[in-house]
Amino acid sequence: MKRISIIACTCLMWAGPAGADVVVDWNIRAAQSISSGARRGPSGLVDFAMVHVAIHDAIQAFEGRFEPYCAAIPNASGSPIAAAAAAAHGVLIALFPAQTAALNASYAASLAKYGLTPLDGGVAIGQQAAACNLGRLDADNAARATPDTFVGGQGPGEWRPAGAAPMTAQFLATMTPYTFADPAQFRAANAPPHLTSGAYAKAYDEVKTLGALNGSTRTQEQTNIGLFFTEVPAAYWTGAMRSLADTHLDNIGDSARMFALVYLAMADSAITCWDSKVAWNFWRPNTAIQLGDTDGNPRTDGDPDWQPLRATPNYPDYTSGANNGTASATTMLANFFGTDDVAFSLTSTFIAAPDNVRSYTRFSDARHDVVEARIYMGIHFRFADTAGLLQGKRIANWVFGHFLRPVGATDD
Repeated sequence: MKRISIIACTCLMWAGPAGADVVVDWNIRAAQSISSGARRGPSGLVDFAMVHVAIHDAIQAFEGRFEPYCAAIPNASGSPIAAAAAAAHGVLIALFPAQTAALNASYAASLAKYGLTPLDGGVAIGQQAAACNLGRLDADNAARATPDTFVGGQGPGEWRPAGAAPMTAQFLATMTPYTFADPAQFRAANAPPHLTSGAYAKAYDEVKTLGALNGSTRTQEQTNIGLFFTEVPAAYWTGAMRSLADTHLDNIGDSARMFALVYLAMADSAITCWDSKVAWNFWRPNTAIQLGDTDGNPRTDGDPDWQPLRATPNYPDYTSGANNGTASATTMLANFFGTDDVAFSLTSTFIAAPDNVRSYTRFSDARHDVVEARIYMGIHFRFADTAGLLQGKRIANWVFGHFLRPVGATDD
């Protein structure tokens, strides 16, 4: 297989490499808006998806090589670059109206960078693409306005918040996915291991020994992996996609499709993951180990003073969101490029990570490290990681097989 070498860098607050094309430019601008907008949990992925499917649809109105996400736009004229900028601008203005002045300035600068004006015919095409893809905005905003209320339960095996706040971004569990109708379609089918089982005791002992803040059996390399992957997956793979586009894609239609496909998969993976978290309501390792003497399993020794290496996020364990997101991104990128054999590096800006660059020869190599990292961090059982990985892979393959396909593609 062809081996591709890529250097992928992610920087603090979503900064990234200079944009080589209008798609990368607006990915950087979208990231700034989403970061400033402080979306709860991983819900910013829904915004990324909306921006990038609109860009994709605007460009394909000219190219006609790939299916649009929303609807085909006929009689395109003018510049596809202007269309892409107008599409991104239109979506971001609707998502973040408080940022209108700054977004208008970015839009004017974007057109000027490519020698275009607001009178270019492509602007109307981009506005149509934005309007079509904003059709879900009212439902998304209504979901986001729903207060978080889920607090799990107090019985053995049931998740409960670490503090007073209910589950973060609970609304994601009932949000409408982008590429299928029901958030439960890809819900983890198998329950976590029963508390009294040997499988549970094995996973319990693993995270208890490897994930502890104090007295852990981790090696230095394992600690480095855990600290490296403290950041959210979207940061790593957003940076990676920018580098991929800058280095390997010389057509803005291909660049737009790659971003759109990955964000569609990651957004729907986040929604699916939150559905599974609420449905299975399984406790996190910190609670499980501190209350280990109450789980009915004689093979699990409780430790009321146990603490994880990293702070536990405020939502249930099963399934892992980091592994869901990583698996969806890596699987989609392998699908897009037609190979898993891509050599690349990721950079972490987490201040406590002593090893802030990690190099890989395959997308799946990074996917494997994230499974291990969440155990080394002490915030997930292995079975939550592997179930999340499976979900992310399944969703990415679903999206790739059903959306933004070459024109004329047929269902198998």
